[in-house]
Amino acid sequence: MVLKRMAGKTGGIVAGCVVVLMALAGCGRGNDGAGARQAPSLPVMPVERTSTVVPREYSAILEGVVSVEIRPQTEGTLQEIAVDEGDYVRRGQLLFAIDERVYREELRSAEAQRNAARAALAVAEIEVEKLGPLVKNKVVSPIQMKEAVARRRSAKADVEQASAALEKARINLGYTRITAPVDGYIGDIPFRLGSLVSKNQSDALTTLTDVSRIRAYFSMSEVDFVKFKQRFTGASIEEKLASVPPVSLVLADGSRYVRQGRIDAVNGQFDRSTASVMFRATFPNDDGLLREGNTGKVLLSYRYDNVFRVPQSATMDLQDRVFVMKVAEDSTVARAPVSVLGKSGTDYLISDGLENGDRIVLSGMGRLQDGMRIAPRLPAEEHADDGGNGGKGAQGTTKE
Repeated sequence: MVLKRMAGKTGGIVAGCVVVLMALAGCGRGNDGAGARQAPSLPVMPVERTSTVVPREYSAILEGVVSVEIRPQTEGTLQEIAVDEGDYVRRGQLLFAIDERVYREELRSAEAQRNAARAALAVAEIEVEKLGPLVKNKVVSPIQMKEAVARRRSAKADVEQASAALEKARINLGYTRITAPVDGYIGDIPFRLGSLVSKNQSDALTTLTDVSRIRAYFSMSEVDFVKFKQRFTGASIEEKLASVPPVSLVLADGSRYVRQGRIDAVNGQFDRSTASVMFRATFPNDDGLLREGNTGKVLLSYRYDNVFRVPQSATMDLQDRVFVMKVAEDSTVARAPVSVLGKSGTDYLISDGLENGDRIVLSGMGRLQDGMRIAPRLPAEEHADDGGNGGKGAQGTTKE
């Protein structure tokens, strides 16, 4: 009897447990169904084609339009340094003077040798003139006349040789005064008065730079160069350069140079070590604000027409392709591939894959699948809700 009563109680307990478990399971299924039926609220944005200008920056080194190393053409000691570092000089202005005494004496010696050669030539010509009648009257043999003519030719050659030596001595004397070949600014002067200089020395006396125009040299990668050729019209690279709009120069402190320049040259070959090609942009610099050796950034603007601006955060990268989530009229979503032309800040510039008026999901795409339904909301509505709730709304979101 006791066993029967215990068995009856145990069966009742088991039955009760089964009923409770079934009730809990039913509640769970009900909650899951409610979650499945509730569409996620996600921000969406309509897109329209537009035109935009995208600036690209390229690091550049600045050089003067002319940069000349001033080197001695002869040997001697520096007798005068007529300029100081940083001076602006005009073409033909004296820069350095080398001790000229040795070269002036060489010039005087060369003049004397030429005069002696001229005198010898005069004697040879007199001898030819004297032998002429004697040969005609057969007083002397024609051989003597030929010898006299040959000595006259030799004397003429001696005069020419002496004249060349004189001119060389004059040139060497001129090398002792070193003048500016162009207008420009004087660079560093590593030598001092009394320094021994020669034409074979490794260091230049100074560097003279014409900065009336400044050339900015910058490199462009192979990919950017291909895009550059596609972006600008022209049958040749010269025609494409002519169609490039004026470029700006950003200085080292971040400010923009007041004058614009133009890209006027591109190197004929790529640098294999960097896979890049060198460009040159020239800027006017009448006030001398820019100097050789400055650094900066060349700002080249690309114009894109009929493109969509889409935040990069609203895209997905899958197998080297870019996708967006389109939102249909019934609020279902579908993944769509797009073609990216370039970037502008944090936005992609898209040419194909979208149409005017399309709506795309801005965030939360990772949990979506094609055909899912969402509750679209505009980003402005989200901000309005956050502003209305104030700090409580932010706390509630964090807690969740």
